[in-house]
Amino acid sequence: MKFASIRMPTSDVLRLVGFWEKLTGVAAQWTNEEFAEIVLPGATVAISSSRLTDAFAAGSVEPSSNRTVMLELMVDDVDAERDRVTGSGVAVLMEPTTLPWGNRSMLISDPDGNVVNLFSPVTPDAIARFGSR
Repeated sequence: MKFASIRMPTSDVLRLVGFWEKLTGVAAQWTNEEFAEIVLPGATVAISSSRLTDAFAAGSVEPSSNRTVMLELMVDDVDAERDRVTGSGVAVLMEPTTLPWGNRSMLISDPDGNVVNLFSPVTPDAIARFGSR
């Protein structure tokens, strides 16, 4: 089994794709006006309209209601990312903090309220687990 992607159905595809393009610096690959992918090393962030999802599995997802999944992106420098992303009105949920397991981490949310953890391993143990970016 190989983890391939996470899909986020949304009521505003253009807005959410724009956020993720700006956050990652990666241009979306569009299949049609209701489905795009941000292809990153390791996994893909897929974004689709909730209407598209409802066409195949009505009521199976509810956009802007995630309260359990956190998307995590390893970055070179969390503090530099904070400076870069907060200038564009991104909601910061947790300021950069070095956590007990050795990652420097900050939490933000995307326009649909999905929580995104930007982190960098900073202690020797964490760097050994993740390697350098």
